[in-house]
This record gives sequence, structure tokens and C-alpha cells, in this order.
Amino acid sequence: MTFARVAKFPALVLALLFGSASYASAQVSTITSADIQRLQDSIFETSRDVSQLRSRDATLAVELQGHLDDARDEAIYLKVKLRKNEYIARSEYTSLRDRVDSIRNLALGEKGAAPPPAAPSSGAADGRSPRPSPPPAPARSSNDVPVGTQFDVRLQTSLNSKTAQVEDRFEATTVVDLRQDDRVLVPAGAVLRGIVSSVNKAGRVERKGSLTVAFDQITFRGRTYPIRATVTQALESEGVRGEAGRIGTGAGIGAIIGGILGGGKGALAGILIGGGGTVAATEGQDVDLPAGTILRVRLDTALDLQ
Repeated sequence: MTFARVAKFPALVLALLFGSASYASAQVSTITSADIQRLQDSIFETSRDVSQLRSRDATLAVELQGHLDDARDEAIYLKVKLRKNEYIARSEYTSLRDRVDSIRNLALGEKGAAPPPAAPSSGAADGRSPRPSPPPAPARSSNDVPVGTQFDVRLQTSLNSKTAQVEDRFEATTVVDLRQDDRVLVPAGAVLRGIVSSVNKAGRVERKGSLTVAFDQITFRGRTYPIRATVTQALESEGVRGEAGRIGTGAGIGAIIGGILGGGKGALAGILIGGGGTVAATEGQDVDLPAGTILRVRLDTALDLQ
């Protein structure tokens, strides 16, 4: 082997090494945990705007809540990827951020807001901002439990923002029968499966702990049904004996919408429920929901029992 060939060999190795290093550095994500936190804060603020929209336009609010729930799930996915040091493209982050902004603009009724992710409908003749066209509502059957129906459910295990982790599962059971005339549609003791979608522990920076929970299925009479439901209130339980009379009585669908079901003694002290099911502490500590706590849960999609 000549000297020239010997000289070229280490040069080639170095070139390959530096090239690999350059490629690896190019794959390092430019998205930071601060970016993800800002995104989640934006989602939390948007959820409040969507909740306030319900009193003005319930149909649009339900549709936007669905888009926002999807965005929240994607934000959690990005957070998990960041924790695992996986690459996140800037375009992936900005696309999700822009979708959240669009949802908020629609909830606030700002002109020119584009609906996410579908194209806007042709604008209204009165000049109001465009909005997504809702899908045609299916014919209601006697087995449908409508959007907005509220259940009072009892936590089977405790939830605490200090110990909870994203994607933790938990269960809660309905306190009273849900009736339609003389029929029991959903019996007391039906099991709702919940999931923790975000957690903020109390600390020096974030003085008040919070966690976001949602329910994705309900099981009773040997069958499981998919649902989308969020927490609207946390109540102090009266205990099984105090609620026994209500369990036998039940409540009708008409009485449930916007009304009281099994009920506890009153709102749980030190807890504030925000939009999208975010449970926050009000006194500079972690959220603590002991087993037995009654949560008021609202259906964000109709429950078809067929």
C-alpha cells in the first residue's frame, strides 16, 4: 500500500464520522419542553372558551370540543416523544399549534377563523365568521342518551396530581339509575373508565397542581360502550348510606341535563374544574381526589345503547 493510499484512508474515515455526526445533529429536535407546555396551556385556555361557547352555540361547541380533544391527545404524544428524546419536526409542532389557535378563534367568534381541519362552509350572508358545517344529526332512538346528559359517579381509587402519570387509567361507578320513563337505560353501578391526559405537579414554578381527566367507555350489563365525557364538578360524597335512597329512586334524562343527580354534600373544597375536564387545586397544593369522591360527568357525545 502506497503512502498516498494510507493518507487517504484516515481522511475517508474522518469524513464519514463527521458526516454521521452532522446527520445526527440535524435530527435533534428543536422543540423543547417549554414549547410543549405553552401548547398545553393554550389548549387549556381554549377549552375554557369552548365551554363558554356552549351557552351560545351548543352544536358548534360540541364539534370544537371534539377537535380540541384530538389536539390534546396529539400534544400528549409529542410530550412523550420529547421525553424519549425522539425527533419532533418543527412543522409537526406548528401545525398542531395553528389548529389549536383556529379552534380558539372559532370559539371566540373571531372573523376569518378557519375551521380545523375541514374547510369552512360558505360564509353566512350576514357577514358573520365562517364555521364548519355540522354533520346531519342521526334520528334519535329511544335508546339514545343525548349529549349534555350528566352522571354523578363515585371514584373507586384516589387521584392525586403528585403521583398520577399521563395515561394512567382509573374507574368510577354511577351513583343512581338513569331512567327514561319506566325503563332503566344506565343502572347505578355502571363502570366508567377514565384516563389521565395531563398532569402538573405543584412546585416552586407551578404552585398549584392540576390534572386533566376524561372518560372513554362505560360498561354495564356485560356490554361496553365507547363514550367521550368530561368532568364538570367535584362533590364531597355523603357516603354509601347517604346515597342509598337516591340509588333506588334514580333520575330521568330530562332531570339530568343541567341538573343534580345523586349529589354529594356540595362542591369539594380546594378544587376548581376548568374546561376540558381539568381539575386544579386552588390553595397552592396538589390536587387530591380521595376514593369515594363524587364527580359530575357530562357526555360530550351521545351514547347509543343499541
